[in-house]
Amino acid sequence: MTTSHDDLARRLRDAYTGGTVPPMRDGLEPTDAAGAYAVQEINTRYWQAQGRRIVGRKAGLTAKAVQVQLGVDQPDFGALFDDMRVADGGTLDPAKCLQPKAEAEIAFVLGADLPSADTTPELVAAAVATVHAAIEIVDSRIADWKITFADTVADNGSSAFFVLAGEGLPLAGLDLEGAAMTMSFNGETVSTGIGAAALGNPLNAAAWLASTLAERGEPLRKGDVLLAGALGPMVALKPGDVVRTEIAGIGVCSFTYGAA
Repeated sequence: MTTSHDDLARRLRDAYTGGTVPPMRDGLEPTDAAGAYAVQEINTRYWQAQGRRIVGRKAGLTAKAVQVQLGVDQPDFGALFDDMRVADGGTLDPAKCLQPKAEAEIAFVLGADLPSADTTPELVAAAVATVHAAIEIVDSRIADWKITFADTVADNGSSAFFVLAGEGLPLAGLDLEGAAMTMSFNGETVSTGIGAAALGNPLNAAAWLASTLAERGEPLRKGDVLLAGALGPMVALKPGDVVRTEIAGIGVCSFTYGAA
């Protein structure tokens, strides 16, 4: 018997406090996008009912290599809640994580709604209020990160927390595509990349996200934070790590992963 979407959603919610769970092969085929988003949606509504507030969205799987790895030809998305934000320069308590990894991204804060299912990168650019260096702390409720596309989608895009540079810049004149990224742990470089890693340009990833959400009747709104996807490899965190990301021409942000 196939496990229901409601039961899969409950299993993922319980994993936040109870520990990781096996991949969800008993209820989702590896590339079952519709089923996986249905599970994600159940938990999004559940958390909203618990008082958590959506402040934006994240795009994931924006690197072609990662799509190939998971056997899909599209990115994915997850919801960003208000309690997922870690202050720039702040501290994240390791007790809130299971098997976290950090990845550097470019983020946008919107100055206007994006209501169209045909949103173009140009429309996104016109709607962006500020551009920020960002760090996404991804985490998986699936044991040992043994994820398929369906696992990560159902699990809210394997999201956990995010950090935005306190100071954002207007978009005009920025080279998003060519922006070089360096992420360091404790002063040592652990990941490098470039803006073009996010679907060729972070604005492309943002346009995909805006169009996809508008199609679903949940358009991005003014004030929303939009994480546009990893610019380089993600790196596992251990307690005591001081994480810093610099994106050339765009900014710097950092956080500390709890005590050593």
